[in-house]
Amino acid sequence: MASLYERLGGLDAIQAVVDATVARQGADERIARKFARTDLGRLKANFADQICVTAGGPCTYTGRSMTETHQGMGVTAGEFDAFVEDVVAVLDQFQVPNAERDELLGLLGPLRPEIVEVESPQTGTALPDSFEPAPPLA
Repeated sequence: MASLYERLGGLDAIQAVVDATVARQGADERIARKFARTDLGRLKANFADQICVTAGGPCTYTGRSMTETHQGMGVTAGEFDAFVEDVVAVLDQFQVPNAERDELLGLLGPLRPEIVEVESPQTGTALPDSFEPAPPLA
């Protein structure tokens, strides 16, 4: 059986989905404020690598852990859910079959405890002033 990576269409398809997802999330008032100080090039590269690796592809993820990346951001449960909703919408836009979509979400979903810091349905919260994002990629 082909890997999820292969069934998703490989790295080019993953990068297209990541680009569309980041654009959608940047326009989503429920979560856009969490990306206010994010280096989008770094985010896209790490997100694509993470999906690639998780799906069984040949990439190497060299980014920080999800805990380290999101520590101090004050991500709420509602914002995490909005993030997932945006990912689902983009996967649907790209007509990713339900089986592959659900498998990918099943692999990414367990990261929730490493990302969510505030168990609240609230969305649209600002980054705390003290939050320091990772530096841009060189």
